[in-house]
Amino acid sequence: MPCKDPPSSVTLLLMAIRIAIDGYNLIGASTGMGLSMRNIEEAREALIKRLIPYRKTKGAKLTVVFDGAGMGRLSRGREIKDGVEIIFSSAGETADSVLKEYAERFREGMTLVTSDRDVANFAQSKNTVVIASDEFLAVLDTSEYQDMKGVTEEDEEEERKDKKGASRRLPKKERLKEKRLKKL
Repeated sequence: MPCKDPPSSVTLLLMAIRIAIDGYNLIGASTGMGLSMRNIEEAREALIKRLIPYRKTKGAKLTVVFDGAGMGRLSRGREIKDGVEIIFSSAGETADSVLKEYAERFREGMTLVTSDRDVANFAQSKNTVVIASDEFLAVLDTSEYQDMKGVTEEDEEEERKDKKGASRRLPKKERLKEKRLKKL
């Protein structure tokens, strides 16, 4: 039987990225205002359209969780659009409880995108890395810019290495968060 080459470290790194996103929280961070029911559907679709190319580029496993209350769902809804998993909580649960369930299940193997303090604190207690919604929006913006301009992360990393400055070691949780942000 022929021996297969082991996967490269980049392949392993990308395979390991699992991101759960607090959908309405991220939409709220990007719009900064309340939305009507009609607008929320449009905002939800716009967010998913924005996540699809990011998922393809990064090879990440993306799950976006939305509250299903008010949508008449008796059970948890799940669909996949171009590789992005979309979860709607059931009538008796919230998106926050689904996100906490994911943090419990995947722990340090997952990155959670939310600015909800309760969910973030719970996830951090399970060693899940938490990225604030506005930070993730910046990651999405950068990814879209790099895709438009044809710039790679390696090009930007080389540019950063050329700069010299004072070294300061961050606390362990912050170093882990920075490391995860670089993976994103």
